[in-house]
Amino acid sequence: MRDQDDGERDGGEHDGTLSGEQDRHDACAGDGGAARGDGAQDPEPRRGRPRSAAAERAILDAVITLLEAGEPLAGLSIERIARTAGVGKATIYRRWTGKEELFVDVVRDMEPVDPPVSGTEGLADLRVMLESLRTRGLAQRSSVLLHNIFVQMKSHPKLWDEYSGRVIAPRRELMLAAVRRAVAAGELRDDLDVELIDDLFVGPMLVRTVHRPDAPLPDDLADRIIAALVQGLAPAGSTAARA
Repeated sequence: MRDQDDGERDGGEHDGTLSGEQDRHDACAGDGGAARGDGAQDPEPRRGRPRSAAAERAILDAVITLLEAGEPLAGLSIERIARTAGVGKATIYRRWTGKEELFVDVVRDMEPVDPPVSGTEGLADLRVMLESLRTRGLAQRSSVLLHNIFVQMKSHPKLWDEYSGRVIAPRRELMLAAVRRAVAAGELRDDLDVELIDDLFVGPMLVRTVHRPDAPLPDDLADRIIAALVQGLAPAGSTAARA
């Protein structure tokens, strides 16, 4: 069943956003401020209808369907997505400000869900997040569609910046917080820059998952990375190890 907002204006499509504030206002006009039957305006605008989980699912699935059919990200318009999902454009704009936000949520929907971390542990939480990075790498290897989406995202700076800001940056902050907890708990050295320590943990996993797509990603890879870093790489009893 199509959304009741199908009557909004269909013009003004430029890079997935409405042309100007008036167009966006017109598209979302069904959310409030309706006139009473006597022609007078309600004194307070009505709240918009609650978000529909079914509508959001239909929109995300519509984008995936179009991408699976070979449509490039750059070629998808909000109007086309709305028509495929069977909703009005206003339904999309009530949830996302434009294509970039929507596409980021599509990618997050296709990726493995980020596992919860305790927020109190150090190395234990680091292991959880490294393992999550490994499983996301496996997902990209097993899904041609997901792999192609990431390739296209990286060629569109605005979209990649949106993904970096909304997804990558929060994950990095969680990792840095876990490193700080590990340092405070005496699990890691306290004489090194926290960001350097974080890079030392994340770097090997990124090399395996991104830069070496044919490299193995065994189940115990996160544990092996942590063990190697914590124990050090110098041979036992060597001058470097004692230093």
